[in-house]
Amino acid sequence: MRWNRKRLLIAAAGVLGLAGGTSSLGAQEWTAPTAEELSMTSIPQVPGAPAAILYREEKTEDDTSTTSYYVRLKVLTDRGKDYANVELPYYAGRVGTIVAAIDGRTIHPDGTIVPFTGKPYDKLIERSTGVHMKAKVFTMPSVEVGSILEYRYKLHLERHYVGEPEWYIQGDLYVRKARYVWRPTNQYVVTGRGTLNGRVAWTPILPPGAEVKQMQKGGEQLEFDLDVHDVPPVPVEDDMPPAQSLSYQVLFYYTPYGSASEYWANEGKEWSKDIDKFIGSSGAVKDYVRTVVADSDTDDVKARKLYAAVMTLDNESFSRVRSAAEIDDPGFRELRTEDILKRKWGNKGQLTGLFVAMARAAGLKAYVMGVADRDKRIWNPNVTSLRQLDDWIAIVEIGGKEVYFDPGERYCEAEHLAWKHTLAGGLRQTDKGAALAATPGESYKSTKVLRIADLKLDDQGVASGSVSISFTGDPALAWRQKALQSDETTVNEDLVKDLQTMLPSGVEVKLTQVANLADYDKPLKAVYEIRGAVGSSTGKRLLLPADLFEANTKPKFLEAKRETPVDLHYSRQVQDVMRVTLPDGLTIESTPGDDKQSFANKALFEVKEKRAPASVTSYRTVMLAMPIFLSDDYDGLRTFYNKLDAKDQETIVLTRAQANAGGDAAKKPGS
Repeated sequence: MRWNRKRLLIAAAGVLGLAGGTSSLGAQEWTAPTAEELSMTSIPQVPGAPAAILYREEKTEDDTSTTSYYVRLKVLTDRGKDYANVELPYYAGRVGTIVAAIDGRTIHPDGTIVPFTGKPYDKLIERSTGVHMKAKVFTMPSVEVGSILEYRYKLHLERHYVGEPEWYIQGDLYVRKARYVWRPTNQYVVTGRGTLNGRVAWTPILPPGAEVKQMQKGGEQLEFDLDVHDVPPVPVEDDMPPAQSLSYQVLFYYTPYGSASEYWANEGKEWSKDIDKFIGSSGAVKDYVRTVVADSDTDDVKARKLYAAVMTLDNESFSRVRSAAEIDDPGFRELRTEDILKRKWGNKGQLTGLFVAMARAAGLKAYVMGVADRDKRIWNPNVTSLRQLDDWIAIVEIGGKEVYFDPGERYCEAEHLAWKHTLAGGLRQTDKGAALAATPGESYKSTKVLRIADLKLDDQGVASGSVSISFTGDPALAWRQKALQSDETTVNEDLVKDLQTMLPSGVEVKLTQVANLADYDKPLKAVYEIRGAVGSSTGKRLLLPADLFEANTKPKFLEAKRETPVDLHYSRQVQDVMRVTLPDGLTIESTPGDDKQSFANKALFEVKEKRAPASVTSYRTVMLAMPIFLSDDYDGLRTFYNKLDAKDQETIVLTRAQANAGGDAAKKPGS
């Protein structure tokens, strides 16, 4: 079971009126290793695997609010010894989890047993309002290649709260065998939507042949069982969607509904009512809106002015975490948008709600949409849980067309969405309640990176000059939000490092200007001075990269086959211009030449050049019209990038005139 924060908040709304002690569902006796397990050196199914799970067990009993875990892991390589460092995540706060009964031992290949006698310590992983994510951290003793690590522990939810289990049965290691058990309560479960009588539903994504078994124990006790074996690790490929969404898993729910469509129809209606209650119809909000917009403003101008006003408020999702005293101010226990406006700060969801409230107060039709964060998960309407809705965005009707805004994402441009909220599923408000929906993608024109290098070269291949890089769209948003969560010095250092990773090693980079870091309506621009060797010498010739910004780029998509979709996050346009002025004594022998390649209407690159007696200028444009590619598109995408990579590896060839002069000097005088 993953006692994640959203799960805990749901559980916190459902209190069981139960009494009783605890019972152990975990393994009470250690498992004697077999001779085959002790001598094992590899897993044939996963050559080179650092380790493997021999057996894993997870048992949850709601009547005691307890989940017991048991793990047996075989270390196969030096890298596998890292699994001796164990972190057991849990949440602490108003209603949290308790990690207890941690026990373990290490078994060497010769059968020697070394018990775990250490003391776990607490590590803070994430801090947020009201709830902190922590981990109990410990290291298994005396671990070497060939060791078997065996440990167990329990998680207790406090105060008889319950949280339905989430069985993620596929991870980063091969699993020989695993067993999962859930015993839901027979009692009534109280939730924010009322009292449930223990009816259970689940969403399974399982390997072939695996099945969740439902049975009655002792005449009344319901139990769910799942046994799996030979589970491969989750594929790890570059530019893939969130691995957890692609993995084998079973998600359970207490529910009064008989189908997913019934769930979303009913829960969506209540969800929308809750949002409207938060938004309200406040006189204070209406009064404020009158100071921001004028009756003569067009709907588009009104929306942009209100959006800009929300952007001036403190977004605690990108700044500091408020204290409990601030959060629990009696004046804000039942928050409304007028409270957010009054205190001038809120989290990303609250600020989105405030923007919608202000848009409605200005006479615009506006709605909230809850979306899955594409950086965390793939939306699945068959997973009947509001926990999939990570964030809120806003939809405003302008000129008869619905326009999407992302006021919760600090510094996101008006009338645009952060990439993680594009092409994402979710639940939106409508005039009739709520409905499942999907967000649109953004045009490649919305995200542009322009990189310009103007360099002077000496006869040894050392270049000096200026570089400017400007960003719009998602790259600009990423840099601006990084600045919110760090400081100016750190951001400047990171901008320098970012350029250094592009250039040949040894090139010195100095940042001279950063413009529009906090002005989301303008391109973010960084200006640098650089100096260093950019060419390589081969006798009388000097070779230069055709595009300095691609000098260190690694080829993409070399594998002939791929298991997972490709997710490049956002559509984009990248334009490079590099002008190199040559010194006396160097002439152009050859250049890569112009080229243009496309992949259907999904991607395109174009390379051009302009030659002069003392300079050469290269132009490179890459356009990506869509960011997500399924397996049917992989061959075409791979071919496109292979051609682009090959073009990027071509060079400008310069010839030294003095090589000819040296040859002339070798002739006899007077000849």
